[in-house]
Amino acid sequence: MDRPDPTAVLFLCTHNSARSILGEAYLNHIGAGRFIAYSAGSTPRSSGQPNPLALRTLQEAGIDTQGLRSKSWSDFRGDDAPRIDLVVTVCGAADQACPVFPGAPVMVHWGYDDPSAGDAPDAVKLQAFQDTLDRMRRRIDAFVTLPDEALTPQRIADSARGLSGV
Repeated sequence: MDRPDPTAVLFLCTHNSARSILGEAYLNHIGAGRFIAYSAGSTPRSSGQPNPLALRTLQEAGIDTQGLRSKSWSDFRGDDAPRIDLVVTVCGAADQACPVFPGAPVMVHWGYDDPSAGDAPDAVKLQAFQDTLDRMRRRIDAFVTLPDEALTPQRIADSARGLSGV
């Protein structure tokens, strides 16, 4: 039997420079061909560069950062956009309405505080990035252990929502 197409996950956050980048990179790191991850934001960083502390956190964890960039969520809404099965908002409050994506993917919210917020020294912020990645790892690790038959839209929704407390 042919392996199904990978489950495509889009991590969303406002600037697509920290939390959503961590989610994209980590899921692609452990996805083993079963998952493909993307990230985007409503107002991505104008430089296109993710937060340097996000990149450092990933590199120190042994996760490839090649090709990571801040992208607009409009990149995932056009006719040539990749298919998305699950949209995960990762902003702390998710107080912004998300657009409608083609194919009506399942949408869930896994909120994390912004590790780049505030005026703390970089060492303090770096620890906040590492803590955020650790929290995301727990949810993503649990998600990728789902059997292939659980990766239907309804089962994805139930499972992903159930991981909100992880």
